[in-house]
Amino acid sequence: MNSTGVFTNTFACCPAIMVAYCCDCVLDYPALQIAIPSAEELLLLEQKARANGSGLNPNDLLGSWYLERVWSKGSKSPSTFAAGLLKNLSACLRLAIDTNQFQIINSVSIGSLQLSFVGKAFLNGVRPILFFTFQYVSVSLGSLVIFKRNLPQPPSRKMPFFALIARNSNGWLAARGRGGGLALWILKADTAV
Repeated sequence: MNSTGVFTNTFACCPAIMVAYCCDCVLDYPALQIAIPSAEELLLLEQKARANGSGLNPNDLLGSWYLERVWSKGSKSPSTFAAGLLKNLSACLRLAIDTNQFQIINSVSIGSLQLSFVGKAFLNGVRPILFFTFQYVSVSLGSLVIFKRNLPQPPSRKMPFFALIARNSNGWLAARGRGGGLALWILKADTAV
């Protein structure tokens, strides 16, 4: 964060190329300057979203999102270790529309080696909540898929989700996961729809 309160960082991704349904992340793309909200600001936005909904629609979520910060359940301080590790692994959440539902891809990578979880997602409720399930996991080396395995599906009452809090027009998205942690992602600018 610089003296004006604007966060600057270099993120890790090239254009989102659907290769074996993976978000192709590498360690080189332009630096972005985005004002990042504090935990207190996000908690206020979360209260508003719980009471009145977030106003988010499917188009607000499309694109490649890079993990910027995470807060453990109940914490007002971001977990620098977890976020740092996931940023160094180019943690990428990609949402695209595929036949009237979301395709969700959650991936991490080291160089050209990439681990991806691929599945489907849908929005529910006024807040809304993004429910998802991963259908398979794959490991790719460049464009070559070297491992792929189907994943068991959880019962509907145990489906993972992100309770959406807010999306800023400058390109950040905040949500709380099923386990209670809070996450903030940054949208890769040229992937917005």
